[in-house]
Amino acid sequence: MDVKLALPDSYRLNASICNGYKISKVAFAFSLLFVDALLVALIIAYVPYTKIDWDAYLSQVSGFLEGERDYQNLKGDTGPLVYPAGFLYVYSAIQFVTGGDVYPAQILFGVLYIVNLGIILFIYMKTGVLPCWAFSLLCLSKRVHSIFVLRLFNDCFAMTFLHASLALILYERWHLGLMVFSAAVSIKMNVLLYAPPLLLLMLKAMSICRVIMALAGAALVQILLGLPFLLSHPVAYISRAFNLGRVFIHFWSVNFKFIPESIFISKEFAFSLLVVHLLLLTAFAHFRWCKHEGGLIRFLRSRLVSMPLRIATSNLLTNEHIATTMFVGNFIGIVCARSLHYQFYSWYFYSLPFLLWKTKFSTPLRLILFLGVELCWNIYPSNFYSSFVLFCIHLTILWGLWTAPSEYPYLKIKSSIQRKEE
Repeated sequence: MDVKLALPDSYRLNASICNGYKISKVAFAFSLLFVDALLVALIIAYVPYTKIDWDAYLSQVSGFLEGERDYQNLKGDTGPLVYPAGFLYVYSAIQFVTGGDVYPAQILFGVLYIVNLGIILFIYMKTGVLPCWAFSLLCLSKRVHSIFVLRLFNDCFAMTFLHASLALILYERWHLGLMVFSAAVSIKMNVLLYAPPLLLLMLKAMSICRVIMALAGAALVQILLGLPFLLSHPVAYISRAFNLGRVFIHFWSVNFKFIPESIFISKEFAFSLLVVHLLLLTAFAHFRWCKHEGGLIRFLRSRLVSMPLRIATSNLLTNEHIATTMFVGNFIGIVCARSLHYQFYSWYFYSLPFLLWKTKFSTPLRLILFLGVELCWNIYPSNFYSSFVLFCIHLTILWGLWTAPSEYPYLKIKSSIQRKEE
């Protein structure tokens, strides 16, 4: 089967004319990486390191390296271990490389910061949503620099793996992308916020059989990483590493600090946020992400009753649709999260410029909203006003995404079957 992109001649002409612009975009991206690398080096050299979770991480890793496989006995200064097994492998490697010293660990995280930024810039260039100059917004967060090189949080590794997974998916490497996605989940479970939109994209892009195979590959990664704990103390591992019912301390909440603590810690508030989360995901899936397929129900029915393996023609998803669905799905989870700690900013900061440029807002308003989010995340401790303003900005961005035009999700291709006569 010979499959060719059915692109008009005018598109090919425009692509060739814009080739020089694409080269300048790449050059601008590399210049940002270089400048930000210098900034990271200066931060490591001159800004005092802030000890928060590093010692706790090393205590938990030390117990693992000494042979402990019961998650109930893996503890640190901040309490019991609550991350899946991938976290232990990553920080065991860091301890081996750095000897547990902070300064070389900061250098390692500085390299990680630049790698992550490079992956994000690649994603932005593949989608073509932002103007070139707006890439610089990705380098302007004081809080994100601090999260990476002054706090050394595991969120940094989780999000780097997640962004690498997205980059692979943009290249239609779904199976490998799902395995990297699973590795990201094994470091920190917040990555699961991307799971619902990712599943929808998989159903759009692949046959049911391929979807099942990709999910099986992701599950296999989880099983292999958790095998030492699953074989010895499975209940302790699953209940501690994948605990979805944790109650965070109200003081550290950046987003819902304006909610009274008695309400904040209540099960009713958590359940209400979960319901809103599911309703928003369903609404966006039905009216936005599956708009061109006739809605979510019609799309799912067509996928379940069709015979994908018999279809002679196939569809490829556009890079813009993949990134938009993933980033918006995660952002919905951010809006509905009961508690966002300061390191959680890394969960969605790198998608903020993309999300803002997907709205119909004017560029000055986009910049104001971006700076407003950054300001709220740099107020310590958070208070009634900063958390309320952040919540309002989140809702404004979400409304902008809801009212924005919905991009057509597919690249149209034509297929021809060339038969060889014997």
